[in-house]
Amino acid sequence: MRAAAIRGTGAVAATAALAVAASACSAPGTGGSGGASAGDSAVVGIAYEPETLSPLLGYGKDGNSKIFDGLLTHDADMKLQPALAAELPKKSADGLTYTFELRTGVKFSDGKPFSAKDVVHTYETILDEKTNNPYKTELDALKSVEAKGADEVVFKLKYPYAPFAERTVQAIAPAHIASKQDVNTGDLTTEPVGTGPYTLVKWSKGEKLTFKANPRYWGGEPKVKNFTMAIIKDDDVRATRLRSGDLDGAILPPNLAKTFAGDKARKTYEATSFDYRVVTLPTGNKVAGDTAVRRALDVAVDRKAMVDAILDGAGKEAYGPVPTDSEWFTKGTERAHDLKQAGEILDEAGWRKGSDGIREKNGVRATFPLWYLSGDKLRQDHALAYASDAKKAGIEIKVQAGTWEVIQPRMDRDAVLAGGGAPADPDFDQYAMLHSKFAGGDDFNNMGFYENPAVDRALEKARETDDHADRKAAYDTVQRELVKNPGYTFLTHIDHVYVVNDHFGTLTTQVEPHDHGFATGPWWNVEDWQPKK
Repeated sequence: MRAAAIRGTGAVAATAALAVAASACSAPGTGGSGGASAGDSAVVGIAYEPETLSPLLGYGKDGNSKIFDGLLTHDADMKLQPALAAELPKKSADGLTYTFELRTGVKFSDGKPFSAKDVVHTYETILDEKTNNPYKTELDALKSVEAKGADEVVFKLKYPYAPFAERTVQAIAPAHIASKQDVNTGDLTTEPVGTGPYTLVKWSKGEKLTFKANPRYWGGEPKVKNFTMAIIKDDDVRATRLRSGDLDGAILPPNLAKTFAGDKARKTYEATSFDYRVVTLPTGNKVAGDTAVRRALDVAVDRKAMVDAILDGAGKEAYGPVPTDSEWFTKGTERAHDLKQAGEILDEAGWRKGSDGIREKNGVRATFPLWYLSGDKLRQDHALAYASDAKKAGIEIKVQAGTWEVIQPRMDRDAVLAGGGAPADPDFDQYAMLHSKFAGGDDFNNMGFYENPAVDRALEKARETDDHADRKAAYDTVQRELVKNPGYTFLTHIDHVYVVNDHFGTLTTQVEPHDHGFATGPWWNVEDWQPKK
């Protein structure tokens, strides 16, 4: 499970207290009732910020970065559409070659022309072993990328990787700048130059990112000229600042969004998402790593109660990374809430209840810590509900809050209330989360150190064929194996909820990943907004 999946789009691991204090005392907008900005400006509150603004290090890998473009992009229905490419790619019959004709006349925000060499430089640099890009395994199928003149790019693959076109929403960096810098420390990481609808004015880390419309944007200069993303990690603080008029919009937990129901000056938007909340059960923990405990927790948890009480119905029960309404979901892998079955599983495995109701086996008490990110009310509520359900089965879970600096070193032995989810393709989320080769190699991939040879084989087969039926069968295998040995307890899939000033009229949302509003939400297409006059 990668860092972006857990923390938001490359979120920094700054302390929640400092982030909240900085954002609360340094307002990005002018304030006032009814909205932070007026006319051609917008200020929105989000939960996380990027670690870098360089596409070579992971920024914009899933598209929609505002500063950069990919060859392709997603429309409102999540269908691939041309962006820097003039049209969708031509794919060879064997699935090993993708040819892109590029859009002509495109310029970077510094006035330099975009060409095929920028595409080649971007992909080759990402794959370079010296580049500290944590997502380079997402391009594992790529064998080579070659420019054919200025306006054509040819990608050759090692195997027919079915979702490769989805990978080409990757943001493209300017070769004329990037080639002259250290990829890991150069100015591009904080002073980006792209082809997107906005340029960065200032990044006040831990506080806000301020953008202005790019007059050279190939799609036409946006009507919203000034756009600010205020970094406010604490959900309650974000809601308070929205209510005070300091923000034009914000992502909020469903229960906080509900408090704006009677506000006629604002609209609430719900976006269906693949975003899940999950408890990691690290193999290195004697209790959480026990298969019987994992299976018992999987049926002890009351997922429906979490959807109803924590999400106010804005979501659905989760039994794995794939939502139950997805074509990739395996029917029959739903797990009913059944405390009796949980007890039977534990009894059979030798976990016996003590005088205080907590189980024990071979001198090991059935207890372990569960961490959640400070300031994240949804994670806190999920963690507390999970611990309550577990205790009814005789398992004691000690819920604790912390920053990522505190949590990360403990993830090999302590459980974490994490998140993830990617709608573009099942490979995007499951491969890094479940394949054993990531166990212990990257703390934010395969956080539970999960190892299952049957899952490894299925994941490999699914990504190395473009036959839909074969892929579906492989992901069915993965989901059935997760029933036998969960490794993680999936809890809910969350519909993202946003509240936005009505000044911008009726907006739209997409089916969303686990992104916390940075590149998604109603501002996924802020460049197309038409402010009311």
